[in-house]
Amino acid sequence: MKRHCIIEEDLAVITGHSLPWNQFAGRTVLVAGASGLLPAYMVETLLYLNEHGLSPQVHVVGLVRNRARAETRFAAYRGRADLELLEQDVCVPVRMEGRVDFVIHAASQASPKYYGTDPAGTVSANVQGTQVLLELARTKGSENFLLFSAGEVYGRVDPSRIPTREEDFGPLDPIDLRSCYAEGKRLAETLCVCWAHQHHVPARIVRPFHTYGPGLRLDDGRVFSDFVADIVNNRDIVLLSDGSARRAFCYLADATVGFFTVLLKGKSGQAYNIGNDKGETSMRELAEILTGLFPERGLHVVQRQTGIPVGYLQSAVHRTCPEIAKARSLGWEPTTSVPDGFRRTVRSFL
Repeated sequence: MKRHCIIEEDLAVITGHSLPWNQFAGRTVLVAGASGLLPAYMVETLLYLNEHGLSPQVHVVGLVRNRARAETRFAAYRGRADLELLEQDVCVPVRMEGRVDFVIHAASQASPKYYGTDPAGTVSANVQGTQVLLELARTKGSENFLLFSAGEVYGRVDPSRIPTREEDFGPLDPIDLRSCYAEGKRLAETLCVCWAHQHHVPARIVRPFHTYGPGLRLDDGRVFSDFVADIVNNRDIVLLSDGSARRAFCYLADATVGFFTVLLKGKSGQAYNIGNDKGETSMRELAEILTGLFPERGLHVVQRQTGIPVGYLQSAVHRTCPEIAKARSLGWEPTTSVPDGFRRTVRSFL
């Protein structure tokens, strides 16, 4: 099985950036949550480095909860010696022989549909899982540790602080069930700072904002995923709200470069926003963009406001947009527009 041409193009663009890829040569990289949307592109990037001699002999260990799902996601790499899948819960201590040079922790439920159905699992992966992997990095003397946090850690930011800098925070109610995700991410960040200070684990933190691209699960319950699923399946897009909520969307290939930039060039104990400050759009605008990208399908945007799906915990935050000057200072810049990125995303399913 070959990679989709869209993914092939993205990997060439990612590895074409001027980053110190040679730091991975001969190293073992553990990626927790490896088959998820964001970390999967990091895994594929590392394997692409091997294929093209850009940083040879990288060994990737993907820690996953569901081996069958991971094998499906990485079907194009079946049988390769440089990719190993380790099936286990991230909250259980990881038993690995030999060196672990880089640890990337991206094992977390990221869809709001799980916050109501499995809040304990959501918070545990971020708190217990982070501690487990920090301890692994400490005992192995790892060169680098990267935590995937989230833009949700900012809570309800005052409108005057949007775009939001890394030091700007708003209220977050700890007894709101939906806070299982954001509060878990906040504590995970604190754990990273503690281990960096006390145990000298070189932990860096990325805070991704709304990221989309190839590999997006069309049933994950997020609104933009539903929109892409509608286009792929030739359905009108149905808005269940007025569509005024605004989000800044970042294409996956751009975000992946940002993640590697922080991993390889960021400072220990620091957090960096990774998002596209030029990709802000409302949900209604996004729906109109998507239907307009494929006019031959004759699809429309329909507004019904029939209520949110059962089990989905809606965000109280109306607008999010990152300030990315800190990541820009490392040399990172997102370049893919919202129309181009979503066109590529839809095409990756065709």
